[in-house]
Amino acid sequence: MKEFFSYVRVSTARQEEEGVSLQQQKEAIERYAERHGISIIEKFQEQETAAKRGRPIFAKMLKLLKAGKAAGVIIHKIDRSARNLRDWADLGELIDNGLEVYFANESLDLRSRGGRLAADIQAVVASDFIRNLREETKKGFYGRLKQGLFPMPAPLGYLNVGKGELKILDPEKAILVRKAFEIYATGELSLDELVKEMYRRGLRSRNGKKVGRNSMSLLLNRRFYIGEIEIKKTGERFLGGHEPLIDASLFERVQEILIGRYPKRFKVHNFTFRRLFACASCHYSLIGETSKGHIYYRCHTKGCPRAQAKEVDIDSLLKELFLPLQFMEEEKQDWREQIKAMGHDFDSARRHLESVLKSDLDGIAQQSERLLDAYLEGALDKGIFSQKKITLATKRREIEKQLNNRDEFAGQQIRSVEEFLGLAGDAYLLYENASKEKKRELLENLTSDRTVKQKNIVITLNPAALAVAGRPKYADGSPTRDITRTKGRFLLKLIDLLRLPRAKCTAPKLKYLRYI
Repeated sequence: MKEFFSYVRVSTARQEEEGVSLQQQKEAIERYAERHGISIIEKFQEQETAAKRGRPIFAKMLKLLKAGKAAGVIIHKIDRSARNLRDWADLGELIDNGLEVYFANESLDLRSRGGRLAADIQAVVASDFIRNLREETKKGFYGRLKQGLFPMPAPLGYLNVGKGELKILDPEKAILVRKAFEIYATGELSLDELVKEMYRRGLRSRNGKKVGRNSMSLLLNRRFYIGEIEIKKTGERFLGGHEPLIDASLFERVQEILIGRYPKRFKVHNFTFRRLFACASCHYSLIGETSKGHIYYRCHTKGCPRAQAKEVDIDSLLKELFLPLQFMEEEKQDWREQIKAMGHDFDSARRHLESVLKSDLDGIAQQSERLLDAYLEGALDKGIFSQKKITLATKRREIEKQLNNRDEFAGQQIRSVEEFLGLAGDAYLLYENASKEKKRELLENLTSDRTVKQKNIVITLNPAALAVAGRPKYADGSPTRDITRTKGRFLLKLIDLLRLPRAKCTAPKLKYLRYI
């Protein structure tokens, strides 16, 4: 009896269950061998797609056949042997060299010209079937993406609901994933330290294991958490229909730290103003150090004009800067009454907010039109156009969300004004008696530019604090009708100014203000 190999294959476990199983293929081959007096000396079976090369068991079998270990091979059908023309060509080479190849389910004489032609045609049809299947799968995949659906397993922090459904937030893990972004955005922990911290807080992978360094890095880079779907292989982005876990500003801050644009703030020395002041020439942070009993902040960039500032001089300048922010008792009482009135009836604030948000939407619509014009004129390639389009769509969605909840946002902004006025009005006294960390928070909340040029210290109040410093004041502590009306307009202006950091800053550190 002739000694042959047998080869059976399925592409997936699902095909094993629903299609022609391995056992069915084996039985068909055994019946064929028995009818034709063939002995099966070794059986090869594989769960691997034949659409592309690289099947290890198939390659091993071909190698043994070339070495003359068997007279030939019996395969269930042509499409079980190869669905790509290169593997079919390898089989054809074996046939040309005198080896026998039989198909248990197809009566083809591969030694004749007609039988070989019929087999070649079936192999081409099988290869074309794979190409067509790939194209149809791709169409379905991109169709889902354009609908805002993510046709892959949900990332950590989200749950799968079902086929064709949006991913939903995981009530347990979503909070921890958001916290991972918030902690890393401070710049105070390295990636390895973040992994340890989040493990301590209870963050685990899907299989209950520790989220490792590489997985944490991938997590922090996923745009899915801001409501976008990104295909890494092609760089394409789509607007997801799922609920974003974090806002875009927090995500961008994390990206800037990951790529090293902002140095990570490892706590080595507890200097009050560490990394809060920059050199006016090179824009790098000044480094705190002690010399002759004094604390200095100096630029260490090679070749840069030496910028340095004494901590006592910075301290003195800040007190002078915060002094105009103080309120008289009469002012405080007046502010409380006006804010209380606004809290009872904030229609004007709501209308003002609605006007600003609609203006922002109009601005995004204009940007979208200009972007489309640039693309149609050939000034932008398709990849850049798609990314910018998704970015604008994400911003539009955030603004529309605020617009739909304008009543809630208006109330939040009134509370923000109240908190900010309390912070700014007491800034001088707070600063005088605050700890190092509280002084840092005051500085971050109330100032914007903080630079040193040689020995010249420049500190600028942020727009909201500057508005408080230049507020309408009483001459004798009692309000007049005009001043009251002016202060009402000032409150609306302050609402607008306090809203700006949320829209423009990459990561505002307003620790006192929850809503900004």
